[in-house]
Formats: sequence, structure tokens, C-alpha cells
Amino acid sequence: MHILLIAADTLLGVTLQSTLARWGRHRVTTVSQAVSRWKSERHAKKAVRRVDADIIVDLRTPQLMAAGDWVQPIDVQRTHWLAKICSRAGIPYLYLSDPRVFSGLLSHLYREQEAPDADDAPGLGLIAAEDHVRATCENHMVLRLGPLFASFDNNLLTQVLASLSSQAPLAVDDLDQLCPVEASDAARVISGVLDQLDAGAAVTGTFHYNSPDRTTAYGFAEAVLAAASQFIKVADDAIVRLEHDPDRVARNWSLDCREIRDTFAIKQVAWRGFISSTVKLYLAP
Repeated sequence: MHILLIAADTLLGVTLQSTLARWGRHRVTTVSQAVSRWKSERHAKKAVRRVDADIIVDLRTPQLMAAGDWVQPIDVQRTHWLAKICSRAGIPYLYLSDPRVFSGLLSHLYREQEAPDADDAPGLGLIAAEDHVRATCENHMVLRLGPLFASFDNNLLTQVLASLSSQAPLAVDDLDQLCPVEASDAARVISGVLDQLDAGAAVTGTFHYNSPDRTTAYGFAEAVLAAASQFIKVADDAIVRLEHDPDRVARNWSLDCREIRDTFAIKQVAWRGFISSTVKLYLAP
């Protein structure tokens, strides 16, 4: 299968390329994050048509969310353009999204069948992009991923470790629940989906993947620092709990992942098993 990878130079894009190259089952053509900032639908069409791909895998959104940004109206428009291109070409569109389509006000694991109910700017942008994918391209998959981390690029793990060289402690949230995903684990999931689509699986719809163990950003940072202390000296006050308005309600962005398990036989892997090796990679000279 010939895959067109959008935002291939991002954290997830680099890791996914490595995973796909290791198995050698697919041909991959890449478009960088900068190039994917098309100004018009015509430019997007030109970039895609010259590739003649069998599927488009769009990784722009996870990078935005990992960096603390969110989906802007122009990003939603570009998603619509890509969905239209896929629909006209008769090829699948795999769009990567985020749990923050939900408000996070419910305590249970969110299922794919639940209607997104976010009402803040990041959530509304995600919802708009997903709606365009579903409405425009019949042969689509929306894959919502938990927050990504790796030993490089801008993410919670690298932010925690980078703060060790500063004099000021890093203030980290200890209220909202999340289920982090290490980048190579996310690449494993996407690669598995692509293999089965290439084998003829006619699957469309929305799927979830995150690690099975909930934590907070503070709990995650504690695990990172515990691993780092095996290699370097870590100050006792390297991280502190972020102060909140006492009336603020804790939110939960944990996803139920049974659909991807039942459809693609993809099982969840705990994020804690990746921490030590990922921290070691970051600290390696």
C-alpha cells in the first residue's frame, strides 16, 4: 500500500516512519508539517495528486495538541480539503484526533458512540475537524489518541526533563485525568490498522486508543523524575502542583478502547513500561 503521510516530520510522524520502515510492508511518501500549511484547496490537491497514494494518514492534530496548541479554523479547513480529495479519489482518509472532543466532565471512560460535548476552543476545533471528515469522506477513520510523549520534540516528558536545568520548579497539573501514549506504541497501533486495511478490511468509523492506566500530568511527571533520578541528580522540588481555582472541577479525558480491540485485535499497553527507556534516551549524551 502506498501511504501519504501528512506532517511526517512531527513526533508521531518520525516514529511511525521508523515503524513502517522496520516492517517494510508499505511504500511511504511524506509531506512535512510546514508544507501541509496549504493556503488553498488547489495547493492541497496539487500536493496530493502528484503522489497517487492509496491512503492518506493525517498526523497534524496530535502535534498541535502535544505542543499545547489547538486546531484553528484554517486547520479545520485543511482537514476538509483532504477529506474532499480522498472522497473524489476513492481512497481512505485516516485522521488522527484527540480525547478533548469531550468536555471531560464525566468520570467514566469515554466510548466512541458518545457525542462530543466540549465547549472550549480546543474541543470545538477538534469537533469541527472530525465533523468534516465524517460528512465529506465516506471511507474514513477517525482515531483519537491519548496525549503523546517521546524522548524528543515538545511534549510533557521533554518539558519535565528540560525543566531540571532551570532554577525554578515546574508547576504541573494534578487535577485532570489522562492516559498518556508513548509515540512508538501509537505507531504500533497505526501500523496495525494500516496492515489490516491493506489486507482488505473494509472498516470506517471512529476509534479510540490510549494506555489503560489513568494518571494526572503531575503523576506522570513524578514517574519521569523517578526514572531520571537513576541517571542524574533530581531536586526534591523539581516539580510542584499547579495551583487551581478551588471551584474548578476535575476533568477526565480517558478513553474506552474496546472498539479498536474488537475490530483490529489491538490491545492497550501501559505507559509506565516506556518511561525508563524513554528518559534514558533523552539523557543519553
